[in-house]
Amino acid sequence: MDSKKILIGWASRNITPEKKVSLLGQFHVRISEKVNDPLTTTALALESGDGQEQAVMVSLDAAWVSDAAVKLCRTKLMRELPGFDPGKMLINATHTHTAPMSLCAVFPLPDPPGLGDEVMTVDEYDDFLSAKICEAVIEAWSNRKPGAVSWGRGHAVIGFNRRVSYFDGTTVMYGQTNKPGFSHLEGSEDHGVELLCTYDAGHQLTGMIINVPCPSQCTEGASSVSADYWHETREEIRKRHGQELFILSQCSAAGDQAPRPMVNRLADARMLTLKGYGSEYDPARRQDIADKLAAVVDEVLPLVAKDIREQVEFGHIVSIIDLPLRHVTEADLEHSKSQVAECSARLIELKDSEPSSRNYSVAFKQRVFNQLVIDRYNEQQKGEIFLPVELHTIRLGDIALCSNRFEYFVDYGMRIKARSKAIQTFIIQLAGNGSYLPTERAMQGGGYGAYVASTPIGPDGGQMIVEQQVKDIDTLFLNN
Repeated sequence: MDSKKILIGWASRNITPEKKVSLLGQFHVRISEKVNDPLTTTALALESGDGQEQAVMVSLDAAWVSDAAVKLCRTKLMRELPGFDPGKMLINATHTHTAPMSLCAVFPLPDPPGLGDEVMTVDEYDDFLSAKICEAVIEAWSNRKPGAVSWGRGHAVIGFNRRVSYFDGTTVMYGQTNKPGFSHLEGSEDHGVELLCTYDAGHQLTGMIINVPCPSQCTEGASSVSADYWHETREEIRKRHGQELFILSQCSAAGDQAPRPMVNRLADARMLTLKGYGSEYDPARRQDIADKLAAVVDEVLPLVAKDIREQVEFGHIVSIIDLPLRHVTEADLEHSKSQVAECSARLIELKDSEPSSRNYSVAFKQRVFNQLVIDRYNEQQKGEIFLPVELHTIRLGDIALCSNRFEYFVDYGMRIKARSKAIQTFIIQLAGNGSYLPTERAMQGGGYGAYVASTPIGPDGGQMIVEQQVKDIDTLFLNN
């Protein structure tokens, strides 16, 4: 078969936990009280016609992707899919805060205290999750057939910068804007929506990647299992374009973004009510986002249908780079020591409290969080320490898709897109363990998402990713 022909396969699985879980995304323990809507994993398998190139892209309704789950998947796939290189599989999370805890190598937090037998442990969910991912990947790979692709982009206001800067030079994530000290929102916003559409041999639409620079966190503080706005988005798009349509969700660079504005909230809330979405802002915003993304799909689909391609250039580079861990200063060390001491004292005061109570669990997690900074300081005394990071860069026709494991601030994504030789570039964040990767200006403002406890890698590492992925795109587009 012609090397430029493309083989395409899709599959999906339900990854909703079968028991209660501890939900990931806040400092306090939240045990799921119900399932609001299902969590899913979706796999897209791609192979060149001559079998020389391949990729499997997987999306999860999750806060991040644990190294443990990836390792379990790759080990199983090596046994069960001998024709597929598991190293060519990349898995990304949509960053919902209403999905189960999973193990993070960057922030190795233990299971929250006080969980009963009725609550799934982190290891139990990782085992369950990896099995479901493997099922989807194996089915998608088995389903691959000659097909076609097209791509396009639209615009929708989904994400807003959530880092609030003040005249005194400080920045606070989700800070108050209705006070005299408010100066500006710290960083950029990106309202582009990237689409990659797949078709069968008869040019019937089979699925799409939708890449949005915003985490799925409209109802992030709820105590129910939920895919957040991606649930309504999938339902709305399938209602318009077919219930069998596969939708692979990607979060673009959006570490400093949120799906709600920091200014004009009351005016926006009124408009959501007038649209008939209800008076509760956060659930209404989920449906609003779904309708906006469905409108982008409605606009783009007939346009990209004019340029469906059965033959495309296809390349996939996997780069492993060692990023220097952010340097812990003496001031950082002293601050973390004081936080550990304060949290330890608080835990003693709360010794008779329920371990999973809000006050106890916050003190417990903050103590662990700050102890990690102390441990990192002790390690750096032995010499510079590095974090190996896996980056995927894929060329498919005129587009490039670039993945990284971080909550990557928008500016970094802009830098890659601006220098990319591809006509259209998809940035895929949280393709691995999470953690914020702030920009230089975020470091100056400080605050959560920029201080040392929440950022194992600093701006130098963020720019190293930019340079590596621009280099890999250059390699893939060498003859263009």
